[in-house]
Amino acid sequence: MQLHTEFRFRALTVLLGASLALNLAFILEESVSPDDTESEDGLFMDSNGFAGLTAAQMDTAAEATPAEEEVAEMELAEMGDGWRVTQASVSHSLSKTFTTAVGADGPALSAVFARLFQWDVNLRRDLLAGDQVEVLWRKDADGMVEIAAARLHSGRHGKTLSAFRWTLPGEEYASYWWEDGTEAAMRLQSSPMNSYDQITALLKDRPNHAGMDFKADTGTPVVSPYDGVITRKNWHWKGNGNCVEVRYSDGVMAKFLHLSEIEVEVGQRVSAGDTIALSGNTGRSTAPHLHYQVERKGHVVDPVDYHGTHRRQLSPAAMKRFQREMSRLEGMLGGEIAQR
Repeated sequence: MQLHTEFRFRALTVLLGASLALNLAFILEESVSPDDTESEDGLFMDSNGFAGLTAAQMDTAAEATPAEEEVAEMELAEMGDGWRVTQASVSHSLSKTFTTAVGADGPALSAVFARLFQWDVNLRRDLLAGDQVEVLWRKDADGMVEIAAARLHSGRHGKTLSAFRWTLPGEEYASYWWEDGTEAAMRLQSSPMNSYDQITALLKDRPNHAGMDFKADTGTPVVSPYDGVITRKNWHWKGNGNCVEVRYSDGVMAKFLHLSEIEVEVGQRVSAGDTIALSGNTGRSTAPHLHYQVERKGHVVDPVDYHGTHRRQLSPAAMKRFQREMSRLEGMLGGEIAQR
């Protein structure tokens, strides 16, 4: 009996050693991607436009953190419904870090994760070697990545940001909230949509993107943020799809693209808050959303600067409900990020 036990122990030791060697080889082999390009400021830019680390920072990360400790992946059976917890220590771009951790779903997971923190952390500039990420996620019925909870420990900012997905009673879409009940995402003052899932693109995300994208189901009401006049509709349909242009009372022109339906006519005067259209997926669009673009004298203006932004704060009653859900998600997530 004793000999049998010793044999099983030695066999298990050999198997674990072989597995560790294979993991180390994979991580080292994947440390540089031929698809990555170095920008003028020395940051490695991945194909999704997210920045990672300089070459010097990557060398520092390799010296500071053993490769076998850089990624921890857990699939907990008790979670059910396909939820997974992924933890990783950044050693390259955010997309590359997640790809090393989860494989082909890495870029999509990186993109959704980045949206949660884009208002507080500049991931092109602020991401450092050794920053840690932790995320509770799964793929939905349509194969899209969704996140229930996420944490980012930022060395540059010296703090950990934790976001939890929760639906405020009475609202159609869930949002993400910090631990203190503050909404993670900024909202435009006088927004063109009162109800939407997420802002999935900002003006500065891509060089050829001239506005903000609001993710929402087809048929969600689109309103005029300010008083104005409808100046044209359905121009360049192949690219814009159903579209409306409004000249606000201060002369600024606003464009609303990819609509499913239009509910106004050229020359019609509209007041702030009037429904002018329904969101859709027409024209050059790959998913239902509203593209909102603002121009002054022919020059594109950032809607964030023109409208201003605010963050919602949960009421005491809503906070109690949120805290119950946050506690549940924290339990699934597995506690605080390790501080290194």
